[in-house]
Amino acid sequence: MKVPTIDIQIKTLPNSPGVYQYFDAEGTIIYVGKAKNLKKRVSSYFTKNHDNGKTRVLVKKIARIKHIVVETETDALLLENNLIKKHKPRYNVLLKDDKSYPWICIKKERFPRVFSTRRVFKDGSEYFGPYTSGKTVHTLLDLIKGLYNLRNCNFNLSEEKINAGKYKVCLEYHLGNCKGACEGLETEAEYNENIKAIKEILKGNFKDSLSQFKVQMKELAADMRFEEAQKIKEKIEVLENYQSRSTIVNPKISNVDVFSIMSDEGYGYINFLQLSYGSIIRSHTLEIKKKLDETDKELLELAITEIRQRFNSNSKEIYVPFKVDLGEQLKVTVPKLGDKKHILDLSLRNAKYFRMERFKQIKIVDPDRHVNRIMAQMKVDLRLSEEPRHIECFDNSNIQGTHPVAACVVFKNGKPSKKDYRHFNIKTVEGPDDFASMEEVVYRRYKRLLDENQPLPQLIIIDGGKGQLSSALKSLDALGLRGTIAIIGIAKRLEELFYPDDPIPLYLDKKSETLKITQQLRNEAHRFGIEHHRNKRSKTALNTELETIPGIGEKTVVELLRHFKSAKRVANAKVDELEDVVGVSRANKVYNFYNEKQ
Repeated sequence: MKVPTIDIQIKTLPNSPGVYQYFDAEGTIIYVGKAKNLKKRVSSYFTKNHDNGKTRVLVKKIARIKHIVVETETDALLLENNLIKKHKPRYNVLLKDDKSYPWICIKKERFPRVFSTRRVFKDGSEYFGPYTSGKTVHTLLDLIKGLYNLRNCNFNLSEEKINAGKYKVCLEYHLGNCKGACEGLETEAEYNENIKAIKEILKGNFKDSLSQFKVQMKELAADMRFEEAQKIKEKIEVLENYQSRSTIVNPKISNVDVFSIMSDEGYGYINFLQLSYGSIIRSHTLEIKKKLDETDKELLELAITEIRQRFNSNSKEIYVPFKVDLGEQLKVTVPKLGDKKHILDLSLRNAKYFRMERFKQIKIVDPDRHVNRIMAQMKVDLRLSEEPRHIECFDNSNIQGTHPVAACVVFKNGKPSKKDYRHFNIKTVEGPDDFASMEEVVYRRYKRLLDENQPLPQLIIIDGGKGQLSSALKSLDALGLRGTIAIIGIAKRLEELFYPDDPIPLYLDKKSETLKITQQLRNEAHRFGIEHHRNKRSKTALNTELETIPGIGEKTVVELLRHFKSAKRVANAKVDELEDVVGVSRANKVYNFYNEKQ
């Protein structure tokens, strides 16, 4: 795949938080940075005059830009940190080691302790984070301490030692901060329930803890223990006011490859995220051209093999959106929820962004391929027998039954062809009859095209439901064109697509390009029809009583209205006032017309 020029790469970047990577002409990564808005940040390198000499040299060396989309600025900061440590780019400052960021540890032991640490050990303990600031960690630990009574001593609280009476309760117990597990005053099951709730809080799930506290508060209030109920209420308020953070990193997910796929009629886009010790260390998206209408499963299996060989991956487990067959040596996991699903969703998001950017790039450098793809997609989505290279859309317009008109707009290769737009004044229909009006304009349009031997469209779109569609079909029947041209109706309210002889409407994906083009056609027909209707009403409004005066033309009417501001003032004007504006002869005609009426 040919690498697009830098300006095209920048134009197609998303306005999302993420991490960008700059590569030189040899393919070496030379800089990693984070951004709240990738497009704005990367663009600034190429639009600003940089005072720093090293920055100017960096910009000159950039040959290719890659990026990874994440959900929040915090995620971008953490990911940037991981990638700099991994690749050590020439133009990045050297970062500290892996103790840069704090974690919250739930120790693997009886009556687990909860504390902050900058070291992660593979001892079975659970680690949450990393967090970008120690302040966040202290806030969370204070929150947990205020909600639950946990021990902070480092004794080995084995069952044998507790039963032997090795320990005595300390001041924390007397202050009400601990329930005395060391003397067996609290059961392990009760303590572990609190630990379970704490884990959910650290994951951002406050629902269970809130429900539990609300039940306790009601029970205490019912027992007239109002002071204790008030303390529980305060805990509920603390929980409700605390805003949880999200993270893309989980130390449980170690040495794993993540793959996701997005595909269309012609291409498949497979994203690869490589995770090591819970951190994303690589992201790559592969574009594969379909040859024989391959399935997503076939494309994904091919891409996984290729990508793992290319990057020399030895991971024993992969996360994928559906089951794939890659031999018994590799563990295949299809995540359904939790942190694993979160990582898979992030991979899919990057595949979608890559696909969108490729579309934008192709639209600039290879418009024919872009049009061909759109037409092929519309043919499939709209169940047509041929690509709709020429589409015509009809819309009726009348307000309170006056001046009924219709509009026909024409799209060729997915773009408006304004020179082919046509207006229609309804001639054979009296009053506001949309069905009869549609029948008339469709007949007139295609009767003329046939008479003049003009090319017919591959698709007709009728703005309206089943009624308008049926009326248009009558005209096609009369002209012998039914079956020759595909025709559908689009209803405004739910964007339903109606087909002839099919009572069940078609609903397209709200984000599909086919629906967007169909809506654009409908909206353009409506705009064009309203514009004609407005012009017609304005022209009629000028046909005042003045124009009915014998010997008075449009130019005289305009002069009189411009001077007197209204027809009523013209009617009440004296003859000499009229003479000053339009001369003696015409002034007498106007004056005599109104005086004879009186």
